[in-house]
Amino acid sequence: MIGWVDGIAVIDFIAREALLFAGVGIALGGIDDLAVDLVFFVRSGWQRLVRQRAAGPVLADFAAPQPQGRIAIFVAAWDEAGVIGAMLDTALARLDYPDYRIYVGTYPNDPATIDAVAAIAERDDRIRLVIGTDPGPSTKAANLNVLWRALARDEMADGVRARAIVLHDAEDVVHRYELRIFDRLIGPYSAVQLPVLPLVQRRSRLVSGHYCDEFAEAHAKQLVVRQVLGAGLPLAGVGCAIAREALEAIARGRGGDPFDAHSLTEDYELGLHVSALGGQSILARVRDYPGGPLVAVRAYFPAKLDAAVRQKARWMVGIALAGWDRTGWGARFALGDHWMRMRDRRGPVAVLVLAVAYLAVVATGLSSLGHAVAGMPLDAVALPIAVLIANGTLLVWRLAMRFGFTSAAYGWREGCWSIPRAFVGNIIALLAARRAIIRYVAMLRGAPIRWDKTAHAFPPLDPAPVAGRAG
Repeated sequence: MIGWVDGIAVIDFIAREALLFAGVGIALGGIDDLAVDLVFFVRSGWQRLVRQRAAGPVLADFAAPQPQGRIAIFVAAWDEAGVIGAMLDTALARLDYPDYRIYVGTYPNDPATIDAVAAIAERDDRIRLVIGTDPGPSTKAANLNVLWRALARDEMADGVRARAIVLHDAEDVVHRYELRIFDRLIGPYSAVQLPVLPLVQRRSRLVSGHYCDEFAEAHAKQLVVRQVLGAGLPLAGVGCAIAREALEAIARGRGGDPFDAHSLTEDYELGLHVSALGGQSILARVRDYPGGPLVAVRAYFPAKLDAAVRQKARWMVGIALAGWDRTGWGARFALGDHWMRMRDRRGPVAVLVLAVAYLAVVATGLSSLGHAVAGMPLDAVALPIAVLIANGTLLVWRLAMRFGFTSAAYGWREGCWSIPRAFVGNIIALLAARRAIIRYVAMLRGAPIRWDKTAHAFPPLDPAPVAGRAG
């Protein structure tokens, strides 16, 4: 009986300490999120007051009599034979802009992707097939550097200089008028990011669908708050345009290449570097027409658990672990930027708190069961009731916010799905954190940095010819 009692005491201790740690950690994270919400709502209220409820920008506002110059689109492609052809065909049929080139970076040991790109390049000279000299996979940033050098060679040959570089992935569904928006905004701004709206996959509503919830909130609220605070705007790596001058300035500081080949999240870092050089960035939330859909990039995101875990682990390593070493904290007195970078890097700590919270739930259940079987009185909960109530309130608020932003982007049915998907997202984050830590430790010990990409799919679209022009 003594051993049984001692075992219950150990479980009680674990439950008590885990509950305390998780309760305080969840409260701090909830307050942090609430502060972001408050900034967003204050900004939204001020805009409505100033604009007197005027509608936001629409495509007609970006109509221009004459585009200002060529735009180059970079697409890094490793093992993308299954999607790159459809993506390029759709882009060529959709993009309404008179002067653009799409540079596709491939590898000599990926003949299937080379053949798929070559077949389209042979019939449309707007496609540039670029085959690197090194076998793949490298990092995506290394691939983009190959495209940068290919662009420079083409410019020397034909004398036409690209004024902006747009980044896309091999699975992206481009918007018909995105290049016209980039054309108008590049100049006043050094970098422009369009919203990213993952496509809903009905056969994977829980796994792939949680990306819908995260991007709906991130690209409607979190990036908006960063702009309000004057913080560096991280780019998503797709649907973003960077001014040629900004990339050249970064390249000069790196010996000729603008993308850091040792980075796993070159898009995130690129946005911060543009800000550090004094460039202004903007999230362009433009609608097709008043009350209409957003001009956004759409794509399928991972539909299987293991693929989502790999992708989230890469993001966690690149932003929260290795990225911390690489990008630091920015300007000394840029408090808003410090806050946002802290939020970017809180992922591993948040996952630790989450894991301890689940441990607390299990340990508390075992403790209650042990006390009931042994006929022993159960001690009162160690965590103050006020903290429990506050955490419960913050959780309800967080789920309500997620429901609201997902509903605004996808409709109320997907908004309802966002509630159970919050739990799925937690599970993915837990698994991704374990993989990220293992990979980060391996990197510190000298393991090569590789492009840990996931398999992609392209939606069955009809790339109808362009009809009409913006405005």
